[in-house]
Amino acid sequence: MTRWRSTLATLSAGTLAVAALLIAPTQAHAAPSDAELAYRWAPVHYQDTSDVYPTADYLAPVDYDGDWTANNNWNHLDANASRLTGTVYYSVAETATHWYVTYAFFHPRDWKDYPLNLLSHENDMEGQLEVVRKDGSEFGALQAVVSLAHDNFYSYIPPGSTFTDGDENIDGTLVMQTVDGAAHPTSFQEARGHGAYAWDGAANPQAAAFDGGDGVVYTPSRGAGSVPSGGNDRGATYGLVDLTVSGGLWARRANAETYASYGTFSGDDGQDNRAHAPWAWDDSNDGSELQAGVIATDPALLVSKYFGNTGDLSRIYLRNPYQG
Repeated sequence: MTRWRSTLATLSAGTLAVAALLIAPTQAHAAPSDAELAYRWAPVHYQDTSDVYPTADYLAPVDYDGDWTANNNWNHLDANASRLTGTVYYSVAETATHWYVTYAFFHPRDWKDYPLNLLSHENDMEGQLEVVRKDGSEFGALQAVVSLAHDNFYSYIPPGSTFTDGDENIDGTLVMQTVDGAAHPTSFQEARGHGAYAWDGAANPQAAAFDGGDGVVYTPSRGAGSVPSGGNDRGATYGLVDLTVSGGLWARRANAETYASYGTFSGDDGQDNRAHAPWAWDDSNDGSELQAGVIATDPALLVSKYFGNTGDLSRIYLRNPYQG
């Protein structure tokens, strides 16, 4: 072979190798488990507490008292305060374009001061939906949060989200906080009534400027959560529990021991049967098309209505634990 033919062959081989690299598909990340996804986007949770009765504002599992009977949770609170382990429930639905992660915060009592104590009720579960775009990274990118507070939904976006107002107005911008080297959204719940909103952050989320100065800051944990040391604990943790796990809250949805009706916890202190699981959460004024529970059972529909500029958002589920 002559020198110029040898050189041409070498150049051609090199060109083909570079071209092969350029057209080779990008190595896809393995799909994260639901538990990994839930931990990655789990909020840093700011729980305001009442100085009159802070233990009634601690996060807890529904069966904190050792049983699944929901209508004894109010009366068992004082005797089981040491078992109020920080707990947040979650579930995951998935389409080709998004993951939808629901987080639910439970308290054994929703309580008010006189004269509003007539509005108190046994059990309380409020929380939020997080909308995570599949962008090719392992855990995607957070695009929005919709929270539940007293039968109303509130919409938020993180800095940089492309979402705009839809049928509902965006209520604010999320404050992000670093956990394990990654940015997490922050969430907030009121004392007593436990309405769930985005944490406003004051000027600095670390300052935790709660109303009255006292509150519990819960950081997500890969293991079990902790019982707060008091009503002003800034270092508490919560564990994550799958709503749809075998034997869990969704599996028990027809069990009269826990529920008075579909998605409604049994409760006989204060107003009867007033607390709801995510598949019965409802916004009282967002129209008849969005039925109770859609925030968990059909989150893609909710997001397509609540927000604008959602791009190629898919409405077809690859999996949804509340459907089928």
